[in-house]
Amino acid sequence: MKLKQYFFITFVPFISLIFLPSLVSSQACQRTCGNLPIKYPFGTGPGCGDPRFQQYVTCDQHKLTLTTHTGNYPITNIDYSNQVIYISDPSISTCACSQPSKGFGLDWDAPFSLTDDNVFTLLDCSTTSSPIFRSNSYNVDNSSAVPLCDKQGAPICSYLYSCRAISMLNLPISTCCVYTPVDLGPSFEFNLQKLQCSSYSGFYSFSGQESNPDNWKYGISLKYKFNVYNDYPNSCADCEKSNGVCGYTGSYNLFVCNCPNGLNTPTTCFFVSSFSNGYRLLPLQTGTLLNYSLAWIMAMVLL
Repeated sequence: MKLKQYFFITFVPFISLIFLPSLVSSQACQRTCGNLPIKYPFGTGPGCGDPRFQQYVTCDQHKLTLTTHTGNYPITNIDYSNQVIYISDPSISTCACSQPSKGFGLDWDAPFSLTDDNVFTLLDCSTTSSPIFRSNSYNVDNSSAVPLCDKQGAPICSYLYSCRAISMLNLPISTCCVYTPVDLGPSFEFNLQKLQCSSYSGFYSFSGQESNPDNWKYGISLKYKFNVYNDYPNSCADCEKSNGVCGYTGSYNLFVCNCPNGLNTPTTCFFVSSFSNGYRLLPLQTGTLLNYSLAWIMAMVLL
């Protein structure tokens, strides 16, 4: 009898340590989405990464996408060292293609902000009724309309309007505006219908060729933060050192470390064996093995 008690006290905690973490969640987090490497705070599905980002950045059919109230935008690249993501807008106008657009906007509570590299140019705006053109009350003669645009951006308008795709529309240069409101103003967006502009162009780099709009990097760059102090979580760093992927579980979004074999632990994966070919969870095999183990323990105790 003493031997059985010794066995129960010694081995039940050991068996629980190995198998019970698999009951935390059945989510298996991936290291990549298509060709993009995925690291914290992003994830490839529910329970992966930081829950604050899950509703905005998703991986579906190997494509990473940012979703806002204005649409879905493919993520083309992530600069983890500078905490910047780059997105493309299918409706954006470039030197090669001009097309109508409804505009772009960020959700006010999204954990993103525009970087200083972004340049937004509104195209084909009404010079008579667009709110971006207004009378300058500080002018003595009040004779001119001053746009809410960056005067230094005039060359950008000239370069864009010289592009074949835009020049074919025969638009006067006065209908172009390099939009200036910080973070797109208090609404975090520009609604082209309200602004009475037909389309917009956005880019985040001249690629060293300011006078050649064909080679500009079109798209939008967004900055993200880990938290209010922008500190990388120690628990996540420890998890990643053990070859795990950071995630969360439960109604309180408690931290978990998703290990290579699919098991979730509250700490690290150092004690869990890993597979060498990705992150997969086999719930049937794991559950079956757990049931057999517990049944065997109970039999030993009751005999």
